[in-house]
Amino acid sequence: MAPQNETPSTAGWGLIAGNGKFPFLVLEGARSRGIEMAVIAIREEASPELERVALRLHWVSLGELSRTIELLHKEGVKQAVMAGQVKHNKIFSAIRPDWKLAKLLLSLPKKNTDSLIGAVAALLEDEGIHLVDSTTFLAPLLPEPGVLTRRRPDEAESADIAYGREVARRLAEIDLGQTVVICDRACVAVEAMEGTDETIERAARLTEGKRLVVVKVSKPGQDMRFDVPVVGLRTIEVMKRSKATALAVDAGRTLLFDREKLMAAADEAGIAIEALTPLGVKQASDRVTAEKGKR
Repeated sequence: MAPQNETPSTAGWGLIAGNGKFPFLVLEGARSRGIEMAVIAIREEASPELERVALRLHWVSLGELSRTIELLHKEGVKQAVMAGQVKHNKIFSAIRPDWKLAKLLLSLPKKNTDSLIGAVAALLEDEGIHLVDSTTFLAPLLPEPGVLTRRRPDEAESADIAYGREVARRLAEIDLGQTVVICDRACVAVEAMEGTDETIERAARLTEGKRLVVVKVSKPGQDMRFDVPVVGLRTIEVMKRSKATALAVDAGRTLLFDREKLMAAADEAGIAIEALTPLGVKQASDRVTAEKGKR
Protein backbone atom coordinates (compact mmCIF):
# COMPACT_ATOMS: atom_id res chain seq x y z
CA MET A 1 0.00 0.00 0.00
CA ALA A 2 1.27 3.45 -0.87
CA PRO A 3 1.94 5.89 1.97
CA GLN A 4 -0.75 8.51 2.45
CA ASN A 5 1.43 11.31 1.12
CA GLU A 6 2.03 9.47 -2.13
CA THR A 7 -0.38 8.84 -4.98
CA PRO A 8 -1.23 5.12 -5.17
CA SER A 9 -1.89 3.34 -8.43
CA THR A 10 -5.22 4.53 -9.83
CA ALA A 11 -6.27 1.14 -11.22
CA GLY A 12 -7.95 -1.84 -9.61
CA TRP A 13 -9.58 -0.22 -6.57
CA GLY A 14 -12.83 -1.32 -4.93
CA LEU A 15 -14.98 -0.19 -2.03
CA ILE A 16 -17.11 -2.48 0.14
CA ALA A 17 -19.70 -0.06 1.56
CA GLY A 18 -21.66 -0.29 4.79
CA ASN A 19 -23.80 2.41 6.36
CA GLY A 20 -23.19 6.05 7.20
CA LYS A 21 -21.01 8.71 5.63
CA PHE A 22 -17.77 6.74 5.66
CA PRO A 23 -18.16 5.24 2.14
CA PHE A 24 -18.91 8.68 0.66
CA LEU A 25 -15.81 10.18 2.24
CA VAL A 26 -13.64 7.34 0.91
CA LEU A 27 -15.02 7.83 -2.60
CA GLU A 28 -14.38 11.56 -2.38
CA GLY A 29 -10.85 11.07 -1.04
CA ALA A 30 -10.03 8.50 -3.71
CA ARG A 31 -11.30 10.76 -6.49
CA SER A 32 -9.07 13.56 -5.22
CA ARG A 33 -6.18 11.24 -6.13
CA GLY A 34 -7.60 10.29 -9.51
CA ILE A 35 -9.01 6.94 -8.39
CA GLU A 36 -12.49 5.79 -9.42
CA MET A 37 -13.60 2.88 -7.26
CA ALA A 38 -15.94 0.05 -8.06
CA VAL A 39 -18.46 -0.08 -5.21
CA ILE A 40 -19.97 -3.20 -3.69
CA ALA A 41 -22.78 -1.87 -1.47
CA ILE A 42 -24.38 -3.94 1.30
CA ARG A 43 -28.11 -3.75 0.67
CA GLU A 44 -29.15 -3.92 4.34
CA GLU A 45 -26.81 -1.10 5.35
CA ALA A 46 -25.54 1.19 2.59
CA SER A 47 -27.31 4.38 1.57
CA PRO A 48 -29.26 4.44 -1.73
CA GLU A 49 -27.53 7.80 -2.31
CA LEU A 50 -24.45 5.83 -3.37
CA GLU A 51 -26.19 5.27 -6.71
CA ARG A 52 -25.94 9.01 -7.31
CA VAL A 53 -22.20 9.31 -6.61
CA ALA A 54 -20.71 5.94 -7.63
CA LEU A 55 -20.03 5.34 -11.31
CA ARG A 56 -19.75 1.55 -10.89
CA LEU A 57 -22.06 0.15 -8.23
CA HIS A 58 -23.30 -3.32 -7.37
CA TRP A 59 -25.73 -4.23 -4.56
CA VAL A 60 -25.26 -7.42 -2.53
CA SER A 61 -27.06 -8.78 0.51
CA LEU A 62 -25.15 -9.15 3.74
CA GLY A 63 -24.66 -12.90 3.43
CA GLU A 64 -23.59 -12.96 -0.24
CA LEU A 65 -19.84 -13.41 0.17
CA SER A 66 -19.42 -15.52 -3.00
CA ARG A 67 -21.20 -12.92 -5.15
CA THR A 68 -19.16 -10.12 -3.56
CA ILE A 69 -15.91 -11.84 -4.54
CA GLU A 70 -17.22 -12.57 -8.05
CA LEU A 71 -18.13 -8.90 -8.55
CA LEU A 72 -14.76 -7.71 -7.25
CA HIS A 73 -13.02 -10.00 -9.75
CA LYS A 74 -15.37 -8.86 -12.53
CA GLU A 75 -14.42 -5.25 -11.81
CA GLY A 76 -10.71 -6.09 -11.80
CA VAL A 77 -10.30 -5.10 -8.14
CA LYS A 78 -6.89 -5.84 -6.63
CA GLN A 79 -7.08 -3.44 -3.66
CA ALA A 80 -10.22 -2.83 -1.63
CA VAL A 81 -11.34 -0.57 1.19
CA MET A 82 -14.01 -1.63 3.66
CA ALA A 83 -15.85 1.48 4.87
CA GLY A 84 -19.08 2.02 6.77
CA GLN A 85 -20.54 0.19 9.71
CA VAL A 86 -22.38 -3.08 9.53
CA LYS A 87 -24.38 -3.33 12.74
CA HIS A 88 -23.04 -6.13 14.91
CA ASN A 89 -26.46 -7.58 15.67
CA LYS A 90 -27.17 -7.94 11.94
CA ILE A 91 -23.91 -9.78 11.33
CA PHE A 92 -24.87 -12.57 13.69
CA SER A 93 -28.67 -12.62 13.59
CA ALA A 94 -30.13 -11.18 10.39
CA ILE A 95 -28.05 -12.64 7.59
CA ARG A 96 -28.71 -15.66 5.42
CA PRO A 97 -25.19 -16.81 4.58
CA ASP A 98 -24.31 -18.35 1.25
CA TRP A 99 -22.22 -21.53 1.26
CA LYS A 100 -18.89 -19.69 1.35
CA LEU A 101 -19.87 -17.48 4.28
CA ALA A 102 -21.54 -20.39 6.10
CA LYS A 103 -18.30 -22.38 5.83
CA LEU A 104 -16.33 -19.40 7.09
CA LEU A 105 -18.69 -18.87 10.06
CA LEU A 106 -18.34 -22.51 11.08
CA SER A 107 -14.55 -22.17 11.07
CA LEU A 108 -14.45 -19.18 13.44
CA PRO A 109 -12.88 -19.85 16.85
CA LYS A 110 -14.80 -16.88 18.28
CA LYS A 111 -18.12 -15.48 17.10
CA ASN A 112 -17.17 -11.80 17.35
CA THR A 113 -16.88 -9.09 14.73
CA ASP A 114 -13.09 -9.03 14.61
CA SER A 115 -12.93 -12.78 14.00
CA LEU A 116 -15.51 -12.62 11.20
CA ILE A 117 -14.13 -9.60 9.36
CA GLY A 118 -10.56 -10.81 9.86
CA ALA A 119 -11.51 -14.13 8.27
CA VAL A 120 -13.19 -12.31 5.36
CA ALA A 121 -10.03 -10.23 4.89
CA ALA A 122 -7.91 -13.40 4.82
CA LEU A 123 -10.27 -14.96 2.27
CA LEU A 124 -10.04 -11.85 0.07
CA GLU A 125 -6.23 -12.07 0.23
CA ASP A 126 -6.44 -15.69 -0.93
CA GLU A 127 -8.54 -14.43 -3.85
CA GLY A 128 -5.87 -11.87 -4.80
CA ILE A 129 -7.75 -8.89 -3.32
CA HIS A 130 -5.75 -6.90 -0.78
CA LEU A 131 -7.85 -5.18 1.90
CA VAL A 132 -6.11 -1.89 2.77
CA ASP A 133 -6.23 0.59 5.64
CA SER A 134 -9.71 2.14 5.58
CA THR A 135 -8.23 5.57 6.41
CA THR A 136 -5.87 5.55 3.41
CA PHE A 137 -7.69 8.47 1.77
CA LEU A 138 -8.81 10.21 4.96
CA ALA A 139 -5.65 11.32 6.77
CA PRO A 140 -6.99 14.85 7.58
CA LEU A 141 -9.81 13.27 9.61
CA LEU A 142 -7.40 11.53 12.02
CA PRO A 143 -6.55 13.88 14.91
CA GLU A 144 -3.10 14.46 16.34
CA PRO A 145 -2.73 14.30 20.14
CA GLY A 146 -4.04 17.38 21.93
CA VAL A 147 -7.16 19.32 22.89
CA LEU A 148 -9.24 19.84 19.74
CA THR A 149 -11.85 22.28 21.05
CA ARG A 150 -11.70 25.77 22.53
CA ARG A 151 -12.38 24.39 25.99
CA ARG A 152 -10.08 21.80 27.51
CA PRO A 153 -11.37 19.18 29.97
CA ASP A 154 -11.48 20.47 33.53
CA GLU A 155 -9.91 18.64 36.47
CA ALA A 156 -12.94 16.45 37.18
CA GLU A 157 -13.43 15.59 33.50
CA SER A 158 -9.74 14.74 33.14
CA ALA A 159 -9.98 12.35 36.10
CA ASP A 160 -13.01 10.69 34.50
CA ILE A 161 -11.16 10.43 31.19
CA ALA A 162 -8.14 8.76 32.83
CA TYR A 163 -10.36 6.25 34.60
CA GLY A 164 -12.52 5.68 31.54
CA ARG A 165 -9.57 4.96 29.29
CA GLU A 166 -8.39 2.17 31.57
CA VAL A 167 -11.86 0.61 31.63
CA ALA A 168 -12.41 1.01 27.88
CA ARG A 169 -9.00 -0.45 27.12
CA ARG A 170 -9.90 -3.65 29.01
CA LEU A 171 -13.18 -3.92 27.14
CA ALA A 172 -11.51 -3.33 23.78
CA GLU A 173 -9.00 -6.08 24.55
CA ILE A 174 -11.82 -8.63 24.57
CA ASP A 175 -13.65 -7.01 21.60
CA LEU A 176 -16.71 -6.19 23.68
CA GLY A 177 -16.99 -2.49 22.85
CA GLN A 178 -14.88 0.63 22.47
CA THR A 179 -16.90 3.27 24.34
CA VAL A 180 -17.63 3.81 28.01
CA VAL A 181 -19.54 6.60 29.76
CA ILE A 182 -18.21 7.81 33.10
CA CYS A 183 -19.81 9.84 35.89
CA ASP A 184 -17.64 10.93 38.83
CA ARG A 185 -15.15 8.09 38.26
CA ALA A 186 -17.85 5.46 38.06
CA CYS A 187 -18.53 3.54 34.84
CA VAL A 188 -22.21 4.10 34.06
CA ALA A 189 -22.56 2.46 30.64
CA VAL A 190 -20.51 0.13 28.48
CA GLU A 191 -20.92 -0.20 24.72
CA ALA A 192 -21.93 -3.58 23.37
CA MET A 193 -23.73 -4.10 20.05
CA GLU A 194 -25.91 -0.98 20.23
CA GLY A 195 -23.21 1.55 19.27
CA THR A 196 -21.80 4.72 20.82
CA ASP A 197 -24.84 7.01 20.63
CA GLU A 198 -27.25 4.57 22.24
CA THR A 199 -24.68 3.88 24.96
CA ILE A 200 -24.57 7.59 25.80
CA GLU A 201 -28.36 7.80 25.83
CA ARG A 202 -28.59 4.81 28.17
CA ALA A 203 -26.08 6.45 30.53
CA ALA A 204 -28.17 9.63 30.57
CA ARG A 205 -31.29 7.65 31.53
CA LEU A 206 -29.43 5.96 34.37
CA THR A 207 -27.87 9.13 35.81
CA GLU A 208 -30.91 11.42 35.39
CA GLY A 209 -29.15 14.65 34.45
CA LYS A 210 -25.72 14.24 36.05
CA ARG A 211 -22.64 15.37 34.11
CA LEU A 212 -21.14 12.63 31.94
CA VAL A 213 -17.82 12.01 30.21
CA VAL A 214 -17.53 9.82 27.09
CA VAL A 215 -14.37 7.86 26.34
CA LYS A 216 -13.88 6.09 23.02
CA VAL A 217 -10.75 4.01 22.38
CA SER A 218 -9.26 1.89 19.65
CA LYS A 219 -8.47 -1.76 20.18
CA PRO A 220 -4.95 -2.79 21.18
CA GLY A 221 -3.23 -3.44 17.87
CA GLN A 222 -6.21 -1.84 16.10
CA ASP A 223 -6.55 -3.24 12.58
CA MET A 224 -7.06 -0.06 10.57
CA ARG A 225 -8.61 -2.04 7.71
CA PHE A 226 -11.94 -2.28 9.49
CA ASP A 227 -13.99 -1.26 12.55
CA VAL A 228 -12.00 1.97 13.03
CA PRO A 229 -13.56 4.19 15.76
CA VAL A 230 -15.67 7.01 14.30
CA VAL A 231 -17.19 10.15 15.79
CA GLY A 232 -19.69 12.25 13.85
CA LEU A 233 -22.03 15.17 14.34
CA ARG A 234 -24.83 12.99 15.69
CA THR A 235 -22.63 11.91 18.60
CA ILE A 236 -22.11 15.55 19.57
CA GLU A 237 -25.87 16.15 19.37
CA VAL A 238 -26.52 13.10 21.58
CA MET A 239 -23.86 14.24 24.05
CA LYS A 240 -25.44 17.70 24.28
CA ARG A 241 -28.90 16.24 25.00
CA SER A 242 -27.41 13.80 27.50
CA LYS A 243 -25.37 16.38 29.45
CA ALA A 244 -22.10 14.73 28.43
CA THR A 245 -19.55 17.53 28.63
CA ALA A 246 -16.30 15.91 27.51
CA LEU A 247 -15.15 13.37 24.93
CA ALA A 248 -11.80 11.60 24.76
CA VAL A 249 -10.66 9.68 21.67
CA ASP A 250 -7.50 7.93 20.53
CA ALA A 251 -5.27 10.15 18.40
CA GLY A 252 -4.41 8.78 14.97
CA ARG A 253 -6.93 5.96 15.29
CA THR A 254 -10.28 7.78 15.36
CA LEU A 255 -12.01 9.30 12.35
CA LEU A 256 -13.74 12.64 12.97
CA PHE A 257 -16.37 13.01 10.26
CA ASP A 258 -17.32 16.56 9.18
CA ARG A 259 -14.43 17.63 11.35
CA GLU A 260 -14.85 21.41 11.12
CA LYS A 261 -18.61 21.26 11.72
CA LEU A 262 -18.11 18.74 14.50
CA MET A 263 -15.67 21.02 16.33
CA ALA A 264 -17.92 24.04 15.83
CA ALA A 265 -20.88 22.11 17.25
CA ALA A 266 -18.83 20.94 20.22
CA ASP A 267 -17.61 24.48 20.92
CA GLU A 268 -21.16 25.82 20.74
CA ALA A 269 -22.33 23.15 23.19
CA GLY A 270 -19.38 23.73 25.53
CA ILE A 271 -18.13 20.17 24.99
CA ALA A 272 -14.41 19.55 25.41
CA ILE A 273 -12.78 17.06 23.01
CA GLU A 274 -9.29 15.69 23.57
CA ALA A 275 -7.29 13.26 21.43
CA LEU A 276 -4.83 11.19 23.43
CA THR A 277 -2.01 8.87 22.44
CA PRO A 278 -3.48 5.34 22.55
CA LEU A 279 -2.62 3.45 25.73
CA GLY A 280 0.38 1.22 25.14
CA VAL A 281 1.67 3.36 22.26
CA LYS A 282 4.68 5.52 23.09
CA GLN A 283 4.80 9.06 21.82
CA ALA A 284 7.66 9.97 19.48
CA SER A 285 9.36 12.01 22.24
CA ASP A 286 9.18 9.03 24.62
CA ARG A 287 10.76 6.76 22.00
CA VAL A 288 13.60 9.21 21.40
CA THR A 289 14.27 9.45 25.15
CA ALA A 290 14.23 5.67 25.48
CA GLU A 291 16.65 5.26 22.56
CA LYS A 292 19.06 7.81 24.07
CA GLY A 293 18.98 5.93 27.35
CA LYS A 294 20.16 2.76 25.60
CA ARG A 295 23.27 4.42 24.20
